[in-house]
Amino acid sequence: MVNRTIKNLIEQHLFQQKAIIIYGARQVGKTTLVEELLKDFAAETLFLNGDDADTRELLTNLNATGLIPVFGNKRIVVIDEAQRIPETGLALKIIHDNFKDKQLIATGSSAFELATKISEPLTGRKFEFFLHPFSFEEMVSYHGFLDEKRLLEHRMVFGYYPDIALNVGNETKLIKSLASSFLYKDLLMLEQVKKPALLEKILKALALQVGSEVSFNELGQLTSSDKNTVEKYIGLLEQSYIIFRLEGLNRNVRNEIKKGRKIYFYDNGIRNAILGNFRPLSNRTDLGALWENFFISERFKYLTNKDADFKRFFWRTTQQQEIDYIEEMDNKLTAFELKWNPNAGTRLSTTFTKAYPENAFNVVHPKNYHTFLMDDYSTGAMV
Repeated sequence: MVNRTIKNLIEQHLFQQKAIIIYGARQVGKTTLVEELLKDFAAETLFLNGDDADTRELLTNLNATGLIPVFGNKRIVVIDEAQRIPETGLALKIIHDNFKDKQLIATGSSAFELATKISEPLTGRKFEFFLHPFSFEEMVSYHGFLDEKRLLEHRMVFGYYPDIALNVGNETKLIKSLASSFLYKDLLMLEQVKKPALLEKILKALALQVGSEVSFNELGQLTSSDKNTVEKYIGLLEQSYIIFRLEGLNRNVRNEIKKGRKIYFYDNGIRNAILGNFRPLSNRTDLGALWENFFISERFKYLTNKDADFKRFFWRTTQQQEIDYIEEMDNKLTAFELKWNPNAGTRLSTTFTKAYPENAFNVVHPKNYHTFLMDDYSTGAMV
């Protein structure tokens, strides 16, 4: 069992008369996490699955009285894949308001379907958490620091989805199947996706542009579509936890890029599966993009797993001065340059330092990346 960092955080929020909502893509381990979280309450827990027709029927047009015999003396009610329940926000509100002695937990694999349905009905009634694929830190805890460090190149190709990380030897087959599931089981079932072929073209274009600025207009031209459709589909990809974006930092410098954006994948393995490219790093031309996507997505996991309050950006000027990745925490900026070659020289732009004098600067490479992705165990403090 791989211990999930977020488990301790969720435990602190149990039984506080709030619903607990756990988001995350399919196959990241939401159900396993809930089962592990509630193993000491197994006899007191009712599990319902939104993928089951009888569960959907039970929770559609429901009334509190009809749920009394269903819930019985159970102390905890879990609704897995809650986005599949019609009017799920109303259903969760009815359960929460009428059974205050019970802990309600709901999981969902689509922010578009779940978050938009529960936002208003559960205002002030919920705690929300996000579960990523496995993280570097979690896998270090699972089988040791040295073993995980040795797997860096493997992770950059196949990623950290639990089924892939724990089934050595079957990675290619499993990650292909998982990527297909994202596309065809989740995204293409959405009513908003009327052009499946276009969605696949956009995904491939984004996979090829990791680390580069993305223009919706250019993507529209590349995929023979219009800017608005491209933007809508990218929004759906974000809400299905396949991709995320970094906006350009622009506050102090006149020639900073004002509306720039970069798009990354939550998992390197999914990105490579979309391109059908699982070649080793020694035989690739996209090494820089892989390294950038790996570190930024892993840093995202690390900070969200710690419930850190942060913002993230990239930075570029019209004179092509650039910083790969920037974080803002406690009103302080930290700049990161990502280099695969540890010996590659780099320095922080003087334009940036003049505009943002209160900053820290790090060059991240394969010899030191771990220091930014795991706690300092000598002090127990976040890095």
